[in-house]
Amino acid sequence: MRTPFVAGNWKMNKTIEEARGLVAEMVPGLQEVTSVECVLCPPFMALMPISAMLMGTDIGLGAQNLHWEEKGAFTGEVSPGMVKEFCNYVIIGHSERRTYFGETDETVNKRTLAALGKGLIVIACIGETLSENEAGQTAAVIERQIYEGLKNIPAEQVINLVIAYEPVWAIGTGRAATGPDANRVVAAMIRPALRELYGKQVADATRVLYGGSVTGTNAEEFFSQPEIDGALVGGASLKPADFIEIVRAAAL
Repeated sequence: MRTPFVAGNWKMNKTIEEARGLVAEMVPGLQEVTSVECVLCPPFMALMPISAMLMGTDIGLGAQNLHWEEKGAFTGEVSPGMVKEFCNYVIIGHSERRTYFGETDETVNKRTLAALGKGLIVIACIGETLSENEAGQTAAVIERQIYEGLKNIPAEQVINLVIAYEPVWAIGTGRAATGPDANRVVAAMIRPALRELYGKQVADATRVLYGGSVTGTNAEEFFSQPEIDGALVGGASLKPADFIEIVRAAAL
């Protein structure tokens, strides 16, 4: 049995004061759901104060990115060790990082190796663009991102890996894939690639999330699919009632 997993990616939203208010509003409802692994991923500036607020709860804290080097002349970057001071999770390879900041399968691999080496749980994002989807290239893109993104990562570290399938055309657009469509990608493309790399036992145990315009209204459609183990939530993670509803739906 794969434990359901829901992560809230706040992206570049909320000052520290606003973040504190949001967490204070969310925590009571989230703590009522004990069967779902729940993670909040605020901006870097809020990690320290939110870490203190979540102490003593079962709610995890994640960063939205990190650099693969531990230290050095990398202005504006944050190292794996810096993230590990406050977090147990990190999002790597989000489509916005790939689209706007030039991240590639190679740099995703470097970040993933560095994060896993620090004992962080990695939420590794993969997914095709609208043009790739319409051209029938989804399988080729997904397989490339998995094979290149997980290069040189041993099977024993995959236990700390969560895959997030986020079709780029569904992120922030209000246009979500259907549950059956997302399930088909996981069943026919993602798990077979993991099986080829690591064997059936590891592939079957790896949690795969759906990400892309997940809301309290449509979450149950995705969570009812046998191959989908939760969600990487964007906009709805900034709305306490919606996010709590999504986490509750994952527990059903």
